[in-house]
Amino acid sequence: MKIAILSRNVSLYSTRRLKEAALERGHEVAVVDYLRCYMEITARHPKVLYKGNEVRPDAVIPRVGATYTFYGAAVVRQFELADVFTVNSSQAISRSRDKLRSIQLLSRAGVGLPTTSFAHSTQDIDGILEVVGGPPVVVKLLEGTQGLGVVLAETRKAAESVIVAFRQLDANILVQEYIKEANGADIRAFVVGGEVVAAMKRQGAEGEFRSNLHRGGTSEVVELTPNQNAAAIRAAKTMELNVAGVDLIQSKEGPMVLEVNSSPGLEGIEGVSDVDIADRIIEFIENHADAGLSGLSSV
Repeated sequence: MKIAILSRNVSLYSTRRLKEAALERGHEVAVVDYLRCYMEITARHPKVLYKGNEVRPDAVIPRVGATYTFYGAAVVRQFELADVFTVNSSQAISRSRDKLRSIQLLSRAGVGLPTTSFAHSTQDIDGILEVVGGPPVVVKLLEGTQGLGVVLAETRKAAESVIVAFRQLDANILVQEYIKEANGADIRAFVVGGEVVAAMKRQGAEGEFRSNLHRGGTSEVVELTPNQNAAAIRAAKTMELNVAGVDLIQSKEGPMVLEVNSSPGLEGIEGVSDVDIADRIIEFIENHADAGLSGLSSV
């Protein structure tokens, strides 16, 4: 099988591991910078081109960065139009990157979530804080990643200041209930094909409520409870993601989903869990991609 990994950097851990796993399982694999891809859009013959050559693999693994979601999803969509199997669909990628849309869909599906408010006018701050029951509250930029653009406002004055500051920059924000009992910890559940294949608990650094490893957090392997496992699977299914990183926190009311990531990193969770997640992803492709499509051009 011919597999294309859409990634901006061949040396990134996740990209490298996926390439290694594909080669070990006997596949032909190429890493393609999706920002260098361009499209030929014609009736009945959609093409993706890269450095003058058509790219037409049997399967595509999108590793689209949050900054380039729009263009990356467009490239994935073009592959879909050419009947190429994509691990995660363009629509699912776009949906997962829109934090507001994500929590609206998860809410409709009955997935546990921290109480969240979204508003346009700073004149509604009183109503926002009443909805989420704070302070303290968590204020999140809709476009933030890896813990960036996430602020814990511990007092009413701090909450008002942060919300006003973000809105003056015309930034869209969510205001969320702060789950104190989580104590700066969350769980990353890695879902492949509707199954949690690995999970790790992440603990924020001292004095830091964000647990992201990029923010100095630590991690350890963890076994999910049945409720946590069900919540992670349901969240990935709701977002229609075949491969997803589902971030959960444990509250007094049960597990709550914070975010569903369509391009979750492999390094941290493979390191603590000893699970070959890259191999599981390639195995998923083998079981679901249709064979017999035209070959992968030299890239």
